[in-house]
Amino acid sequence: MDGDVFMVFKRKIYEKLLEWKNNCKGEKALLIEGARRIGKSTIVEEFAKKEYKSYILIDFNDVSEVVISAFENYLIDLDTFFLILATEYNVILYRRESLIIFDEIQNFPRARQAIKKLVKDGRYDYIETGSLISIKENVKNITIPSEERKIKMYPLDFEEFCLALNKEELFNYIKLCFNNLKPLEEKLHHKAMLLFKEYILIGGMPKVVAKFIENNNFKVADEEKRDILNLYESDINKINKLYKIKILSIFKQIPSFLSQHEKRIRLKNVNANSFKNFEESFYWLTDSMITNACFNSTDPNIGLGLNEERTYIKCYMGDTGLLVSLAISENNVLANEVYKDILNDRLSINKGMLFENVISQMLVANNHKLYYYNEYNNISHRNDIEIDFLLTSNNKNAKVIPIEVKSTKRYQTNSLNKFINKYKNRIDKSYIIHPKNLKVEDNIIYLPAYMTIFL
Repeated sequence: MDGDVFMVFKRKIYEKLLEWKNNCKGEKALLIEGARRIGKSTIVEEFAKKEYKSYILIDFNDVSEVVISAFENYLIDLDTFFLILATEYNVILYRRESLIIFDEIQNFPRARQAIKKLVKDGRYDYIETGSLISIKENVKNITIPSEERKIKMYPLDFEEFCLALNKEELFNYIKLCFNNLKPLEEKLHHKAMLLFKEYILIGGMPKVVAKFIENNNFKVADEEKRDILNLYESDINKINKLYKIKILSIFKQIPSFLSQHEKRIRLKNVNANSFKNFEESFYWLTDSMITNACFNSTDPNIGLGLNEERTYIKCYMGDTGLLVSLAISENNVLANEVYKDILNDRLSINKGMLFENVISQMLVANNHKLYYYNEYNNISHRNDIEIDFLLTSNNKNAKVIPIEVKSTKRYQTNSLNKFINKYKNRIDKSYIIHPKNLKVEDNIIYLPAYMTIFL
């Protein structure tokens, strides 16, 4: 199962599960996609306990021959099929009041194909959970059911992290200040930034957060993060593809890519003979949701994807806490004291890499596809304009929203100023995300990093 944590955290996806249950009324199954260890199984089982009279959780990582036989031999006789499941799991199933969970569905594609027949039968509801690290490779010989709705699940976002650490009042105050575009009281701003830096270092993987809360110790959390990284590496090694070595290489080099000034991978720099393998390897990591891809939009306007150029791609880690452990002391668990030194700015670390990564993570969790913009000067051989992220506003006069990320308190805004001057008729509002308090100046909103969750 994905996500055997010691405590169940409040997750926003719960509301989406309720919406599916109330609106679909058994007419569609729900497939929850996401990377490994983000808590899919945990939240689905919690939902089943609270919202249904009974449920069965079939874990295809560890499923009996009896259940396999039921799928292989009795789908033509659903009365017997359900009787076998009820008997094997010692659960009474109630028409329209029971949920059947197919956990780690990628390990048994036949069950996913059966969804069409099971949904049409209409007796029960069905939720599938799948780790995308292998779900897309295991569908070659099955018919993908149209009676399936998909939603994506991510690590804990900053709001969920605050709730897990019992910081709800501070978060509500942050939200109030954002809504009113007012700075926080200065001492509370420092408190919020310290909490946000904890989020960067720990990340949003549920078991990692649980370990930190239980032990109040970064080292224990770091050990758990390295277990997850080893699990990802092990999963990559199981891929039956010629380019799995390239996938592993890219995975391990993510901190190196992000440490560079431009933070980009230039696909066309790769030897032509290996380009296809490199490109497939990169997109495999993105499809697995281990990483988040950020694409270059050459003409910033509504429909950023219409001008998407894939020569250069930024590759962010899906969870910033995992990036910290991948980047620092790769073979050794970081001591609690080292984490505290980083937290209190007593130890130098590439803040730009971590800051930009966590902003990308927060934007993706809010369902934004990631785009950036740069303008290269052929005379000076450098970028005249570099905009870290581009969003589009969702009002009727939709326009572009440029975002610059600054990890230090002293910085320049030359790129953003040039971008605004060049595209002023296309821009709705502009943001600089930084460690300082909120202010609005010259039509630019200077946003403390912890407020990114509201964009």
